[in-house]
Amino acid sequence: MSKVLDKIRQEQLKKGGTPVFSIGDSVRVHVKIKEGDKERVQVFAGTVIARNGSGSTETFTVRRISYGEGVERIFPINMPGVAKIEVEKSNRVRRAKLYYLRKLTGKATKLDEEVEPTAHLAATKA
Repeated sequence: MSKVLDKIRQEQLKKGGTPVFSIGDSVRVHVKIKEGDKERVQVFAGTVIARNGSGSTETFTVRRISYGEGVERIFPINMPGVAKIEVEKSNRVRRAKLYYLRKLTGKATKLDEEVEPTAHLAATKA
């Protein structure tokens, strides 16, 4: 029975694989919107505050401030309606869920940007 379920789950996964991003990253999610017989791509940009699930049922939550109001959307990673996910910048976070950002406003919501190790530090560690 589990082999059948695994096969179904594999069919539901996207062909290109799952995009690489993590909690705290600023992302641009390109979503396909259908209006009548036309289809267009709309971009939802914000910070990833959570990832839930695994495999074909994995979702992620993106939060942004729009006209002074916090807006969150939950996207399934393997949804056919998600055309592309671009990582704008990676931020260093120490939590798995960033729900505390909901209470913060203004500059307090700014996360620390990840700093690449310099070449001489990387050489000394090797």
